[in-house]
Amino acid sequence: MRLSTLGAFTPEFPDAEMLHLGLAKWNRRRLAVALPTADWRQDLNADHAMLRLEGAFVEAFRAHVAPLVADVPTDPAGFISWFDALKDAGPGQWDPLFAWLETEADLEQMKWFLTQEAAGEAGFDDLVALTQLKLPDRAKLELARNYWDEMGRGSMGGMHGPMLNRTVAGLGLAPTIDGTCWQSLALANTMTAFATTRRYTYQSVGALGVVELTAPTRVGAVAEGLKRLGCTPEQRKYFVLHAQLDVEHSRAWNAEALVPLVEADPACAQHIAEGAVMRLICGEQCFETYRAHLWAHAHPLVYAAE
Repeated sequence: MRLSTLGAFTPEFPDAEMLHLGLAKWNRRRLAVALPTADWRQDLNADHAMLRLEGAFVEAFRAHVAPLVADVPTDPAGFISWFDALKDAGPGQWDPLFAWLETEADLEQMKWFLTQEAAGEAGFDDLVALTQLKLPDRAKLELARNYWDEMGRGSMGGMHGPMLNRTVAGLGLAPTIDGTCWQSLALANTMTAFATTRRYTYQSVGALGVVELTAPTRVGAVAEGLKRLGCTPEQRKYFVLHAQLDVEHSRAWNAEALVPLVEADPACAQHIAEGAVMRLICGEQCFETYRAHLWAHAHPLVYAAE
């Protein structure tokens, strides 16, 4: 799948950048803590229009990946084997961007990358919290354990979201929706659509699970790159932690969420697989976009020749 493909997924709104800017701003508004207002009916009308756009995007995306998940095993052991293989063979895996960030990127290049990632961050803790609603008990317990880790096991200093925010503040980053590549916004919009829409609960379980599966290598490279560039331990802490913790999170997610869900309803395997593949494709497109920007500036003659 190439960079332009996601833009063709919503016939009602074929401009991908405008679509995902709009969805990102809507998501920020609708998920924010708010107060009752007199114009709530107007807000509902606006939400309805955006929900139709969001749904059209997700459904077209699902149709695109359908051939990739048509033959997914529906027995638990076979499915977990297929799912685990995404770590090496899934879209975007072992992208050369991360070896470059680890060994070659300068501080400004690293900061640009982190600004894009921070602006597109949908909040793993909130996504898990939304996804666990009404799940069967065993899977719900695993998502609860994962969420508790995201919450620093009750310690404010250990909460993962604020930990990332401290990296952003420490490096002087200023992420904004309007300053972010639309591919990064598309990733966050896709994850948010899954978690906030009950018909996509299994897709959300798959997407969150594949993040745990595939993130450690990438965040480990970022952590090493930050260390090489002289960034403080506090600025590296979020990435160092996830390089280690997500390995165990992935094992537990597979055993305690994916296995019991597929055991109870083998048909859900395809939906879990859809979410995983869609999340990886979104990541792949981000990595390609980041490389095109960063390497065009790092190696302008090479890119000009191409």
